[in-house]
Amino acid sequence: MLIDLIIIAASFAILVWSADRFIDGAAAIAKSMGMPPLLIGMTIVSVGTSAPEIIVSLMSALSGAGSLAVGNALGSNIANVGLVLGVTLLISPIVVGRVTAFSDLPLLLATILVCAVLLADGVLSLVDALILLAGLVFFLWRMVKHKQHPDQADEVPAIPVMSPARAWLLFTAGLLLLVASSRALVFGAVNIATSFGVSELVIGLTIVALGTSLPELAAALLSAIRGHADIAIGAVVGSNMFNLLVVLSLPGLFDRITLEPAALTRDLGTVLITTFLLAAATWLAWNKQTGVAQLGRRLGAVFFASYVLYYGVLFYEFA
Repeated sequence: MLIDLIIIAASFAILVWSADRFIDGAAAIAKSMGMPPLLIGMTIVSVGTSAPEIIVSLMSALSGAGSLAVGNALGSNIANVGLVLGVTLLISPIVVGRVTAFSDLPLLLATILVCAVLLADGVLSLVDALILLAGLVFFLWRMVKHKQHPDQADEVPAIPVMSPARAWLLFTAGLLLLVASSRALVFGAVNIATSFGVSELVIGLTIVALGTSLPELAAALLSAIRGHADIAIGAVVGSNMFNLLVVLSLPGLFDRITLEPAALTRDLGTVLITTFLLAAATWLAWNKQTGVAQLGRRLGAVFFASYVLYYGVLFYEFA
């Protein structure tokens, strides 16, 4: 047990470090090939921030632990809203723009409902996975199309300047370490699930989901402290979309995954409720004169309380 915990802790640390190196290398390579900086930020960097979840999901599927990957996808979404966004709002209010309020959030809600329909039979199949990946193609196309006409609020991401050799070295080393640390994480998580007699789904919802959400939490807190908390809302919405369209779909490409009933009622239901609450609060706070909505600390307290309550329910059910 102690060895498994050490493996998980070390894996998380390497996972976060290697994800940053992987993103820096990929962004630098894209820049050297002439890709516009804003487009790099909206594609490579956006996908890269979900790299821990994506690689863990892939390793889980290859290891025959598909339920752990499903738990990771749903648990990460719950953590992103309840923990990441909740804590960020407690530190600083967040201003939400028109595109996020009336385009991104409705699209995220629609994606959750599609997932609910696809998984209503209690199975994640190859067809379900392909439909979700088709949604990913549409989402990326829409993202690129929108960013061809950026708003004044759009920020060009900071892309590291480095030689092509260093960029490829970081990219390759980051990718290899991502794969190795993810595989070790899955190994340790499965062993702990077996030792405690709980399902892989629950381990994915708790230990793995919390660990893979740490980069988003750290980035959001740093942004809030520096007075740029608004960045968190876009990061959360984008990360949650990738979790549903990529992380959730990957296990279905390799095997037919039978889901626990609670994955739909308790877990996907929580994802839907918290996302709808975020969208509703944004719409109710919309100011037509300023063209933005401001979310405050009260909403942050509600999100964080819902996250604590969700974990309380999980621990109560499996105590």
